[in-house]
Amino acid sequence: MAEVTLKEIGVLSCVVVLCYWNSLFCGFVFDDVSAILDNKDLHPATPLKKLFQNDFWGTPMSEERSHKSYRPITVLTFRLNYLFSELNAVSYHLLNLLLHAVVCVIFLKVCRLFLDKRTSLIAALLFAVHPIHTEAVTGVVGRAELLSSIFLLAAFLSYTKSKGPDNSIAWTPIAAAVFLVAVATLCKEQGITVVGICCVYEVFIAQGYTLPMLWDTSVQILLGKGSIPYSLLQTLLKLIVLMFSTLLLVVIRVQVIQSQLPVFTRFDNPAAVSATPARQLTFNYLLPVNAWLLLNPSELCCDWTMGTIPLVESFLDVRNLATLLFFFFLGSLVIYSVRYPGDSSKTVLMGLCLMALPFIPASNLFFPVGFVVAERVLYVPSMGFCILVAHGWKKLSSKSRLRKLSWIFLALVLFTHGVKTFNRNWDWESEYTLFMSALKVNKNNAKLWNNVGHALENEKNYAKALRFFNQATRVQPDDIGAHMNVGRTYKNLNRSKEAEESYLIAKSLMPQVIPGKRYAARVAPNHLNVYINLANLIRANESRLEEADQLYRQAISMRPDFKQAYISRGELLLKMNKPLEAKEAYLRALELDGMNADLWYNLAIVYIELKDPNEALRNFNQALELNRRHKLALFNSALLMQESGNSKLRPEAKKRLLTYVEEEPHDANGYFNLGMLAMDEKKDLEAEKWMKKAIQLQHGFRSALFNLALLYSQTARELDALPVLEELLRYYPDHIKGLILKGDILMNQKKDTKGAKKCFEKILEMDPTNVQGKHNLCVVYFEERDLLRAERCLVETLALAPHEEYIQRHLSIVRSKIMSQNTAGQTTPPAGQENDSKGKKKTPFEKLQEEKDIPKMNTPTKRKNKEQVKTKSQQERNTNKEAKQKSTKEIKDIENKRVAALKRLEEMERILSGELADEHLSD
Repeated sequence: MAEVTLKEIGVLSCVVVLCYWNSLFCGFVFDDVSAILDNKDLHPATPLKKLFQNDFWGTPMSEERSHKSYRPITVLTFRLNYLFSELNAVSYHLLNLLLHAVVCVIFLKVCRLFLDKRTSLIAALLFAVHPIHTEAVTGVVGRAELLSSIFLLAAFLSYTKSKGPDNSIAWTPIAAAVFLVAVATLCKEQGITVVGICCVYEVFIAQGYTLPMLWDTSVQILLGKGSIPYSLLQTLLKLIVLMFSTLLLVVIRVQVIQSQLPVFTRFDNPAAVSATPARQLTFNYLLPVNAWLLLNPSELCCDWTMGTIPLVESFLDVRNLATLLFFFFLGSLVIYSVRYPGDSSKTVLMGLCLMALPFIPASNLFFPVGFVVAERVLYVPSMGFCILVAHGWKKLSSKSRLRKLSWIFLALVLFTHGVKTFNRNWDWESEYTLFMSALKVNKNNAKLWNNVGHALENEKNYAKALRFFNQATRVQPDDIGAHMNVGRTYKNLNRSKEAEESYLIAKSLMPQVIPGKRYAARVAPNHLNVYINLANLIRANESRLEEADQLYRQAISMRPDFKQAYISRGELLLKMNKPLEAKEAYLRALELDGMNADLWYNLAIVYIELKDPNEALRNFNQALELNRRHKLALFNSALLMQESGNSKLRPEAKKRLLTYVEEEPHDANGYFNLGMLAMDEKKDLEAEKWMKKAIQLQHGFRSALFNLALLYSQTARELDALPVLEELLRYYPDHIKGLILKGDILMNQKKDTKGAKKCFEKILEMDPTNVQGKHNLCVVYFEERDLLRAERCLVETLALAPHEEYIQRHLSIVRSKIMSQNTAGQTTPPAGQENDSKGKKKTPFEKLQEEKDIPKMNTPTKRKNKEQVKTKSQQERNTNKEAKQKSTKEIKDIENKRVAALKRLEEMERILSGELADEHLSD
């Protein structure tokens, strides 16, 4: 076997890059969505052991709905991609491209066993550019084929070295081959078929036997005319080791799937559930169909299920001729390869082995599979096909008359296949382009119409999606999924009546429950979602909640392991104010999937409804243990910690909120709650930063604007609070607390009595019974020196809140002031009309500066449950004596009364001042 040169590696690599570089611009489509986007096994938070407990799609192997495809090594490579680039599709496609180049190089090395240097390179080039490989290389899930092929070929190459120089057995290469077979099988199930290839190689290539030779030897041994040759004993020993190893791998594989085959329906593989002879005739007809795709890959389709290939139901069907012709041609090649000695027959034999044996798991001959035809499963069989084509080309080119024509034909095939592969890659750019390209090939597959509809649905183009879903129902009237899609689209278009009708049609197509017969064997698990979707639709009507609950329970009765039914029912029970029953539903779902972070989160919400914050927090923490970046659990658990009032929990709450804003950098709520947390910790500058960030992201953020203004007010920056309040009231002109705070600042800082008065009067226009606004308007009257009006106002306020002591005290202050003035023989002129000792009119502000005790404004604070009284910063004590000359007796009487009044008011002021607290108010 000639070594592969660097030049040949470079040529193959360049050809692969030229054909597949545009695959780097493709996204995740078709099966990639389930295997990559929806597969939690890729996330670093998922324990590695889960990769060896779940199937290829992340479903536990123990569940009946599992696909039973066990490929942990392939999923591990996806996880490595996720580790480096998360869901950036470029890295996934790049790795697939590199793996295909590696397969081409190893395949070239295998070809060297049977072909000359030039012919083997041609076979490798044909393999590199064949359009049938697009699904395996450009489709990310095709990596299972690529990885399995690498280890399959490596195992075969290792086994070819099992014959020692003196015809002895070299056990190390055999052991390495067995190990590589196991690894190939963990990449994809077809890897185990290399054992059959090794057996054929051992008998017909390594030992050089032909079928006549084996027959003659067997006859001689049976007749007792000869002994078993030593070489044959060695061969038998090797085969026994290979067979035993294979049997062991099969036993382990059966244990992994727990002796259960996956459940497929007639929509996945119609022939698998058909009666005899339709099943046998159709399965045999699929063999020439696959062979034709290798020979003429002009019309490729990503999905060949459902009605793509109609059943062959009769012996008179003309398609049976294709089956007979295929078996005749295949049989002729097999007879030629095993009957005659020589290099040519050996090459044909190995080409047939590589083409036929790896295809057996997908052939439906031993067990049904979930597809009719799948182009990606032809990846390894195409190797044998390329060997046969290259060998045939060699035969033609050896004849002088056909040499030029053979070269022209070869160049034309390589060029057209390369161009076809390059163009085919663009079909995999998006789901829409992929399924539209498939519809050009096959219009009888309802699944394709559905998938185009799904692609349009993802783009929110519901009206156009509805046309494709309706077409799917016309192509396959009994397709439950198509009617469900129609119903869901009608719902998205807010056409609830039509949506319900479509769901009811889908429900009527569901097979009835038969006692003693497994329901899952006759319906796809996702079709049970018709009960969930219908229930979700009708529960929007409050009068139909019980009807919705009945649908959830019906789905559960059909499949007790239907996790989504428990989840949806739990949500409904919460809506029905039945938290205890909701808890039971979620606990049952957790029994089915205890590693589901969303379920733990939902259970935490239930405990919040049950007023059990400690248990709620415990469940939030459990969700975060399973998924440390679970956004809703991060956010709500942080709020729960913050609301607990436990200062020890604040650092963890802050840590979770910071993680949340990393995950959701454009969600203003995260920054707002960081600001609230900073306010609780008295970190004013940090709180200001977070509040401003929240307002920047969400203009008119009501709570952030108010609390930022409140923060400024509490930190003696009242003038900075005014523009914030103006913005708040521009968006929310009826924001009562904002109006109260603005009025307070206008009164105490700007001395704008009129402005403050407008604020409080507007509050009372919206809510005449608002005690806080009414009280502060009374204070405005007091500031305007209209004491009688202030008294009447406070009396009215006290009637609204007779148990509020601060209103009573303030009313007492006003009445004392009125009494003091009356006692002194003073009258209260209208506001703004008082004169000083020189006869000059005084402003209300100047007059108020002479007063010793004034009722204080009632301003909003951060917490709603406690009112606060705020003193005036400009309040001063009046120590001046009366300017007017009076008699000694009058002065003495006045002074005695004034001293008594001042003592009483000072005591009130002391009590009021002692109640001041720096608290917050949640808006």
